[in-house]
Amino acid sequence: MSKYQQISTQDGQNQHQDDSLEYFIRFPTPKNGNGAEQNGTSSEADYVFIHNENTVPIVLLLGWAGCQDKYLMKYSKIYEDRGLITVRYTAPVENLFWKRSSLKVIGEKILKLIYDMNFDAHPLFFHIFSNGGAYMYQHINFAMRRSPRPVQVQGMIFDSAPGERRFSSLYGAISAIYGRHRSFSWLVSFLISATLTVMWLLEDFASVIRSFWNPHEPPLWNPMKNLKNATHSCPQMFLYSKEDTIIPYKDIECFADYRQSKGVFVKKICFEKSEHVKHFIMHPQHYVKCVCRFISDCLASYQASGPSTKID
Repeated sequence: MSKYQQISTQDGQNQHQDDSLEYFIRFPTPKNGNGAEQNGTSSEADYVFIHNENTVPIVLLLGWAGCQDKYLMKYSKIYEDRGLITVRYTAPVENLFWKRSSLKVIGEKILKLIYDMNFDAHPLFFHIFSNGGAYMYQHINFAMRRSPRPVQVQGMIFDSAPGERRFSSLYGAISAIYGRHRSFSWLVSFLISATLTVMWLLEDFASVIRSFWNPHEPPLWNPMKNLKNATHSCPQMFLYSKEDTIIPYKDIECFADYRQSKGVFVKKICFEKSEHVKHFIMHPQHYVKCVCRFISDCLASYQASGPSTKID
């Protein structure tokens, strides 16, 4: 297989579905050094400039709950068209909602993938979508913190995340995932959301009790709280909208402001009249310009002074 072909691989195909991990890696054809003449434009703000082909930046995209890879692929193409390597992964809905304890193992597998592919030697970025991506990232972050081998994270992009856990947000997510089925009514969405809420409360209580006996295993049930106090200090960009009915924009701004108060460089982009995880669809040019300028600025800092942060 050529180095620049797409790799679509599934870990543990012969195992049960609970143990599988499906991810997609794309090694794009290298562009010229200045990233010019892509997509018929030469605007410097639209491009990420790569000076060292041996350490091509990696963007790991974590999809929202229920995200199909064909949709996540549209976002990864933003980076692939500019010569970056991408990894796409979306945690299965059943793991995010019903079998949350399995996310710890998935986080460890994704970290192992980073090591196996030697991606820890490259500048690494995370592009995280909604609370589904944030749930998944907190477990990857926890695995990185426990590992003796440091991973250099240069920047993080949050699209429509993170937000507080609310019944209304859960109901909105369930309706968005299953609502396309005609037989799926609002009542079914309500009952599933209510069941999950009760189940999560019981899980949270049990997790807190266990943490008294094992303080090194903190409860990872609230990404809003856990990521607020994350030890890494790499730059973070937040893409959101006041029209988002699933995750209120005030949650995202509160989170971003708190991270900024801790000394983290924060960039907030509030789009006009775009729905949850649909900012790119509604404002494609502005969206691409924002994410590429953010990556470019982070890389400029990386090339000038070396890796900006590591997960402790």
